[in-house]
Amino acid sequence: MNDITNYSENIFENIKHINEYGQEYWYARELQQALEYKQWRRFESVILRAIKACENSGNTISDHFANVGKMVDIGSESQRKVEDYQLSRYACYLIVQNGDPRKEIIALGQTYFAVKTRQQELIENYDSMTEDQKRLAIRREMAEHNKLLVAAAKDAGVTTSLDYATFQNFGYMGLYGGLTAKDIHAHKGLKKNEKILDHMGYEELAANLFRATQAEAKLKRDNIQGKAAANQTHFDVGAKVRQTIKELGGTMPEDLPTPEKSIKQLEQAERKRLKDKNSK
Repeated sequence: MNDITNYSENIFENIKHINEYGQEYWYARELQQALEYKQWRRFESVILRAIKACENSGNTISDHFANVGKMVDIGSESQRKVEDYQLSRYACYLIVQNGDPRKEIIALGQTYFAVKTRQQELIENYDSMTEDQKRLAIRREMAEHNKLLVAAAKDAGVTTSLDYATFQNFGYMGLYGGLTAKDIHAHKGLKKNEKILDHMGYEELAANLFRATQAEAKLKRDNIQGKAAANQTHFDVGAKVRQTIKELGGTMPEDLPTPEKSIKQLEQAERKRLKDKNSK
């Protein structure tokens, strides 16, 4: 597992709690510290946006955001009650999606909770997944986030197919140190009809998921308008993710190995496995 994944997993796994029924949850006050929010009132405003998103998605708020109180020491052997929330993994996912996109830790949180939330639907024990299973899961998550990124870019003024190809290239150039999608395609030695995202390993896909989630969030929250501004935003986000990888001692995405099997080959193998399993 790569350095970035280890770093983000340690941060969020270390503050995870398990109740008597084996259900996992996080405390908002502890998540506030992990996400580097100094003031509770600012972090609570993020929670309230996440609650609204939960409601809009048709979920029951109380299933994911439980309002609880906590006694904390205030000195002289005295205590006072402070407001807190017990959060499900989905609630944490919504919180990081609504967090400050300028924070590097938010990028890590978005990927961690996005991947982990999706894995709950796919497999009970995420840690037992093979690298190929993780590739498939993150690639599917990437496909979903790209839809959101397309919508956010369109709202910013990126309207035609050519506009969007240019917009995507700016994101890649930021993340890959100046390489365009065409450059990456050639670097991987791919055929004309092969997609670069289908030929990325787990670590490289995770880096691109950072880029996609961050770019979508920044376009929306900063209300970016105009193709040039959108392109620059995508480049800046990609460059910031690249900087984060460097600071954490990770391998630059263009230096990561290309897997022997493509995502399409993995999907074919998975369909065959399920077909053989069902025919027994």
